Amino acid sequence: MGFFANRWWIVAACACGLLVGAGAILIFTFGVFLKPVTEDLGISRGALSSGLGISAWFVALSCPIVGWLIDRFGTRRVMVPGVLLFALAVASFGFMQAEPVFLIYAIFCIAGFISGVQTPIPYAAVISHWFDNHRGIALGLATAGVGLGVALMPQFAAFLIGRFGWRDAYFGLGLAVVVLAWIPVVIFVRDPPWASASGRAAATSALPGIDASAALKSRNFWLLSMAFFLGVMAINGTIVHIVALLTDRGIPLQVATGALSVAGLAIIIGRIICGWCLDRFWGPYVAVCFFILPIAGIALLLSALPYPVPLIGSALCGAGIGAEIDLMAFFISRYFGLKAYGKIYGLMFMLFNIGTGLGPALSGRAFDRFHSYSQVLIGYEVALALTCVLLLGLGKYEFPAVKHAAQPARSG
Repeated sequence: MGFFANRWWIVAACACGLLVGAGAILIFTFGVFLKPVTEDLGISRGALSSGLGISAWFVALSCPIVGWLIDRFGTRRVMVPGVLLFALAVASFGFMQAEPVFLIYAIFCIAGFISGVQTPIPYAAVISHWFDNHRGIALGLATAGVGLGVALMPQFAAFLIGRFGWRDAYFGLGLAVVVLAWIPVVIFVRDPPWASASGRAAATSALPGIDASAALKSRNFWLLSMAFFLGVMAINGTIVHIVALLTDRGIPLQVATGALSVAGLAIIIGRIICGWCLDRFWGPYVAVCFFILPIAGIALLLSALPYPVPLIGSALCGAGIGAEIDLMAFFISRYFGLKAYGKIYGLMFMLFNIGTGLGPALSGRAFDRFHSYSQVLIGYEVALALTCVLLLGLGKYEFPAVKHAAQPARSG
């Protein structure tokens, strides 16, 4: 096989694709667009923010559908048209007008629904099908693209806005999705040989694993779902409000914003280290170690100690959220197998995505009521401790790696 047929090129393509994934493009660049868009269109920040909130529900709704499509038709056949549609949806934000307002919300809804294909679901699915013994590190390297996107895409959007205006900036982000995600997917992402269109149904049914209906009835599915829901609610609820929390304490805005960059860097490092550990140690122990990090990080933020302690707290929170996507993708393959991987991942990621939006909302409500983040941060500490307890309730892997198994399509 040729040099470019090596399966690690699939990992590289997935990392590029997730760099411009739904989270980086729709959520983390939103704050950069908020002021120029509202000032130009003459609408309130609350009105535009409501659109983002609505889109989050449509992302959650699309996740099980994307998972079902992947299991039914294969990853490549879903991603090639899906990523291109996502690029067009991102560019469509450049056509927003103040009137009629429902058009703005319609764009958010359509973009949210389409963006399920740019979540980690299809990327984790294709990697899990290609890798067994090295699945953890492969997932870690691929999903590190999310952290890189968190660190780079807001700066890229700010550059485009300053140079060309917000409308052309959205067109530029759409083009970035084509260049960084769609083209690598077209060139490198492919399903394993057993997943050819002609024999896919028979091959899928022969894969080790259980059906989605059986997974939903299992104890491990709900232990994992609740653990990841509570974990992302607590960590995301902290990170999204961290700039406001620090500026409230008199820390300059530039320094406070740097905490987000530190968190983004920690996401990248956390995912790679977590993936390496998952290939060598029992997953729940690895998970608990990584959830202890944000517990310590939130404790540092609660302490109100001076700079640079808040940066350390941000990094610890980032490492926790960085590991979480890796853990979910890995655990699903080990506890439920690959037979219905897409469906099960889609269902669990739907609940995860709800927690992603709920955390920041809870933090905002808590601040409005108490004029402080202390109460909600203490609640997040309890949630993270409960997460660790839930993860320790998992049993042995139902579908462990096959030692010394020949990996499919190995090259070089």
